[in-house]
Amino acid sequence: MTAVVALSYSLINLIQCQAGNTIKMDQTIKKKIRLEDLPDLLTVREVADLLRVSVLTIKRWGKRGKLTPIRINSRGDRRYKKEAVLWMLGMQPKE
Repeated sequence: MTAVVALSYSLINLIQCQAGNTIKMDQTIKKKIRLEDLPDLLTVREVADLLRVSVLTIKRWGKRGKLTPIRINSRGDRRYKKEAVLWMLGMQPKE
């Protein structure tokens, strides 16, 4: 049991790159998002990332009518209007 815990701890904290550099796992890559670069229809993941909530929360909001999705294709994939997401952020979309 101790070996498994130690192994998982070391895997979580450090990764060896092919170049030999050590990277800590807790370092996250943050990229800045420009509103002009966003598509008019956003996926569930994109909305969740913008609003900093889980994908499940976005789906729940859709069921409750807080953020209504547009259903596309035969599978019924969810897409969200950029204007609706900006409104949730308290921003008025540019006209």
